[in-house]
Amino acid sequence: MQIPDKVRILKRLVFRRLQAEKVLKATYETTFGRKLDCRNPQTFTAKMFRRMISINRNDNPEFSELADKYLARGYVARKLGDEYLVKLIWHGTDPRKIPFETLPDRCVIKTNHGSGGHWIVEGAVDREKVIKHFDKALKENYYWRARENQYYRIAPRILVEEFIDDGEPHGPLDFRFWCFNAVPELIQVDNHAHNINPFYDRNWNKLDLSYRSHFQDVQIAKPHNLNQMLAAASALAEGFDFVRVDLYSAKGRIYFGELTFTPRAGIFKFKPESWDLILGEKWADEPARPRTGFRRKRNGAVVAGVAK
Repeated sequence: MQIPDKVRILKRLVFRRLQAEKVLKATYETTFGRKLDCRNPQTFTAKMFRRMISINRNDNPEFSELADKYLARGYVARKLGDEYLVKLIWHGTDPRKIPFETLPDRCVIKTNHGSGGHWIVEGAVDREKVIKHFDKALKENYYWRARENQYYRIAPRILVEEFIDDGEPHGPLDFRFWCFNAVPELIQVDNHAHNINPFYDRNWNKLDLSYRSHFQDVQIAKPHNLNQMLAAASALAEGFDFVRVDLYSAKGRIYFGELTFTPRAGIFKFKPESWDLILGEKWADEPARPRTGFRRKRNGAVVAGVAK
């Protein structure tokens, strides 16, 4: 690469990061009605925006790897075992190569690099619609939606996974463990329709907490394998000051969903508002950064990453 090319790339990188930081600070101020205090944040949302600014400034290749739903499978296999992984039927970068003829009657087609946009197959598949949908999805860099830097360098890929059937009409239920220093402090339960929003503590006591405007007030039965899910979430969250670990439970088995380092890009309007400070107090007061010893690729070579 010629020197002028390197200079142009560096200028674009600096501009993108400066522009992203400006956008993030403006988004926080517009959402919460006050300026973001990056030096001494107290609330959960302020610390979340500080994290997004920190990884925007410095990158965090570990976050990028684990936010990639395909690469994260290797991390889960190492930490918990293959039995926690949803069966992967196919993966690739061209939706035209999806093996439509041999797909099971029920499965899920999704991408590895964003949030939402899943295609649930139940019976006959409209190939043209699926191809069109994922052609568009693969072209999107999810980073630009809310400047969540861990998504910027993820190479888009399509995943076809086995459908998890837990018997719920809007299932499978998604058990989201909010982990602070590897301790699951909250358990949020969601479904595919996103029309429920109950929160529970570790002992399955329902909490007076929500952040959605419209949702059904439901009581979810305590999972019989809650202790096993708590242990799995804790293992996957080890070494992180905050991460949300999403798991599924169906017919006695626990499945990994995803790791989320900046859920909802930090835009939570908690009800009651006091939860913002309560959760902020649970979050260790230091910005997220790569951990010593993490190995990452740089210009094609694998090197050791060092925390800064």
